[in-house]
Amino acid sequence: MKIKALIVDDEKTARDVLKYYLQQYCPQVEIVGEASNVRQAAPLIRELQPQLVFLDVEMPFGNAFDLLEATQDCDYQTIFITAFSEYSLKALNMSAAYYILKPISIDELITAVQKVQEHLEKEETLNRNKILIQNLTQNPETQQLILPTQSGFDVVKLADVTYLMADGNFTQVHMNDGTKHLVCRFLKHFDDLLSFPFVRVHRSYMINVQYVRAYQKGNGGTAILQNKVEIDISAPYKENFLSKFQG
Repeated sequence: MKIKALIVDDEKTARDVLKYYLQQYCPQVEIVGEASNVRQAAPLIRELQPQLVFLDVEMPFGNAFDLLEATQDCDYQTIFITAFSEYSLKALNMSAAYYILKPISIDELITAVQKVQEHLEKEETLNRNKILIQNLTQNPETQQLILPTQSGFDVVKLADVTYLMADGNFTQVHMNDGTKHLVCRFLKHFDDLLSFPFVRVHRSYMINVQYVRAYQKGNGGTAILQNKVEIDISAPYKENFLSKFQG
């Protein structure tokens, strides 16, 4: 299938390089237009109705996320092109967004385009752009987490996650209603991704401290959650865990 695509990047050289790479290595992508900033891109998206937008994160006159907000009623996939930014990458990873770090790797470009193509061919209804906008608010009550599973993906409310447990090459994500999701990621992925109220307490566990009901002393101690699950705390993690309850 042909994928109608728009390139949005403030640097002409960067747009030209991306177009060349796409022509050489991703022939399924048809470039229907390009823009150098958000002001140009928003009306082009409405006019051309691309299926895919290659979007530089930082640009003049607003960044990539401003463009998503301005066009959130439009249906398109996004591949973000970004320099390293911890804030941006956390939001992108939570939302399972497709992104490529600068300078562009051809292998990463091919992989990202293939993922978008699979998404379009399956006609999946998941709107990663809208979830990303919600996650950028940094309001824990509205943030969502997309969990890749063996059969596809699950979308959960971050505030409803009670704890995470390493399970070989997978991670079990336990919810406050008693359900769990088996996710195709190591626990370290979530350790890098999630911040307070999630705390690593053991090589095999992360917990949401908002669900801690009690703590029992010991070498490392034990956290008792509201659902009566008891989780051992390793001695090296004890001080950091207890610091979350000071004051």
